[in-house]
Amino acid sequence: MADDKNIGTKIKSIRESKQITVEELAERSQLSTEQINNIENDMNVPSLAPLIKIARALGVRLGTFLDDDENLGPAVSRKNEAVETIHTSNAEEKTVKHNNFFTLAPQKSGRSMEPFFIEINAIDDGTLEMSAHEGEEFIYVLEGTLKVIYGKESYILNEGDSIYYDSIVSHLVCAADEKGAKIIAAVYAPA
Repeated sequence: MADDKNIGTKIKSIRESKQITVEELAERSQLSTEQINNIENDMNVPSLAPLIKIARALGVRLGTFLDDDENLGPAVSRKNEAVETIHTSNAEEKTVKHNNFFTLAPQKSGRSMEPFFIEINAIDDGTLEMSAHEGEEFIYVLEGTLKVIYGKESYILNEGDSIYYDSIVSHLVCAADEKGAKIIAAVYAPA
């Protein structure tokens, strides 16, 4: 199973196999060459938005960075087998681990959406940034209180609440208080 320490390695491997330079990937993904180099060399913790942009630019699914299996059948995820697969941050300081992602279907190849169990850590230091990417997101709050800023609107979601939105609109998902939150999310990003 993938982890955040080898996502950069996978990106670099895919980029090189497609004979795409760092500069070409930066241009296609609308990221800087410095960002691409930092991600490929595991020097920062990227948010989901740049990972989605890189996946699109490489012509692969986001899940390609998380997969290790080629199972074509259904994927069953057991509670006691959950493995943390990626840390992301949408903070200005990219070394902050704002979210802990546990992929719910790493063994399912060819999927069109990415289902996750996510622990949202409480960060209230003003460093969180809005992000936007093509696709859609669905979030269901399992525990805690979640704050979703979507465009110019803010939504507070409690346990049992859900939200579904177009992720092309600038958005931010964070804990609404110091307790953090736990959510189920499904992210769809067209390839």
